[in-house]
Amino acid sequence: MSDVDLTDPIFHDEDKAREHLEATRWPDGPYCPHCGEAENFHRLQGKSNRPGLFQCNSCRGTFSVMLGSVMEDSHIPLTKWVLAFHLMAASKKGMSAKQIERMLSVSYKTAWFLMHRIREAMAPNANAGPLGGRGRVVESDETFVGGKKKNVHKGKPTPKKHAVHALVERGGKVRASHIPDVSAKTLRKALAKHADRRSTLHTDDGLANLSIGKGFAKHMTVNHSQDEYFKDGVGVQSAESFFAILKRGVMGSFHSISEQHLQRYVDEFAFRWDNRSALGVEDAERARRMVKGAIGKRLTYRQLDDGKEEIA
Repeated sequence: MSDVDLTDPIFHDEDKAREHLEATRWPDGPYCPHCGEAENFHRLQGKSNRPGLFQCNSCRGTFSVMLGSVMEDSHIPLTKWVLAFHLMAASKKGMSAKQIERMLSVSYKTAWFLMHRIREAMAPNANAGPLGGRGRVVESDETFVGGKKKNVHKGKPTPKKHAVHALVERGGKVRASHIPDVSAKTLRKALAKHADRRSTLHTDDGLANLSIGKGFAKHMTVNHSQDEYFKDGVGVQSAESFFAILKRGVMGSFHSISEQHLQRYVDEFAFRWDNRSALGVEDAERARRMVKGAIGKRLTYRQLDDGKEEIA
């Protein structure tokens, strides 16, 4: 159940929304994003200055809570930003841009761009370490994501399906990525990037998986071809659970996703998996972590110029 109270003033009052974002981004007080000054600055007052604007007395630069984040240069009210963060944090299967358009009373173009900016905030830290380690189990599995022919208008081609690989630490986090194919070479590359070789690797018995376990402490498989899915503690059920949530989102919320942006959607679902209730993270804290993740990231229309994916 969601722990977000939609009557909270942060969703309806611009000043409260700004205070909420400032407290989240600067829990120890504001600092200048230009030069790092944490003391010698002041908040600008008067009708000629937009609310929430600071001026640094050291570098003379101006800044607000939006500067240097995915919200920079946005004209969307902060209340709508805060609500969008919380809606995406609380929606297990994702929300379409059409749904956000209706709920926030914004244009479809605004909703679509807003959500992709938030997905950028949900992207994993490039410096995140490998999953697993000595005595830990990591599960490697792959699937194909795409629309179904029955959902396509008559005369239109069946949407192409794209490969997604997931590496899940049992009871822990996931590293998921769109991959060009499911060959052993591609899977070994994904494992080399995301898995600690001291781990025990679990896979199914697919041909591509038979040779990818070299270098791991152990490599154990389940025989899917013989309807064997979990035996003596060996299986890829965690990875399959992640895929089930991802596919329910694609089928139920988005219906169609372009290959260009597939990784952004995968990152969205991976973020919620890594910050799920089972790990002690509820909706409000998940949204707070999303706001923190928005710092130091930008996304422009030029990077999102291929059109619209979400049609629900």
